[in-house]
Amino acid sequence: MIDEQTEKRRSSFWRELPILLGVAVLVAVLVRAFVLQTFYIPSPSMEHTLNVLDRVLVNKLVYDFREPHRGEIIVFEAPAAWQPGTEGEDFIKRIIGVPGDTISYKTSVGKLEINGVVLDEPYIYRGEDGQQDDPADRDFEVTVPEGRLWVMGDHRSASGDSLEHYNDSDSNVQEATISEDSVVGRAFTVFWPVGRATWLTVPDSYSKIPDAK
Repeated sequence: MIDEQTEKRRSSFWRELPILLGVAVLVAVLVRAFVLQTFYIPSPSMEHTLNVLDRVLVNKLVYDFREPHRGEIIVFEAPAAWQPGTEGEDFIKRIIGVPGDTISYKTSVGKLEINGVVLDEPYIYRGEDGQQDDPADRDFEVTVPEGRLWVMGDHRSASGDSLEHYNDSDSNVQEATISEDSVVGRAFTVFWPVGRATWLTVPDSYSKIPDAK
């Protein structure tokens, strides 16, 4: 004898399954569009903080509630002049300076200075021979314009970033920086491969940097 109540539950489940699947897909699409998104690393410009083919999770909502901070790793839509030919390509770099910051480098000091304070950068790429990249390849001093960000890769000698475009544009700081509006979100964790899983926190050295006067 068939249990009529059990049979109704089974048929009801199969009728509701397409709806449940549709809701799940809709939620996933909305989360990806507005909250979280995964990105893979295509180049060595952030080694060894991020290696080629690492996958990161990006918070797309955080900057709707606050401004970007120095030291954060962000995904952004690259300016047209930065793109190698793929329209709308996303880049990933570290924020070094925010609007109003004065960033400078002197080979005699050997470190970047922000608002007059030396910035320690332990994350800068170090090769197998133990040799660490220089923080910059020439002396410079810039003040970040309003609404712009100065960004650099951790693998300085392999990064198409603000300093490279500053050099290539005859010291045009507008072309060397990115718009705050172009930021997609903050990369906050490496989740793949599992052996490299880690949080992408802001180094303590950034807490010593004063705000621009």
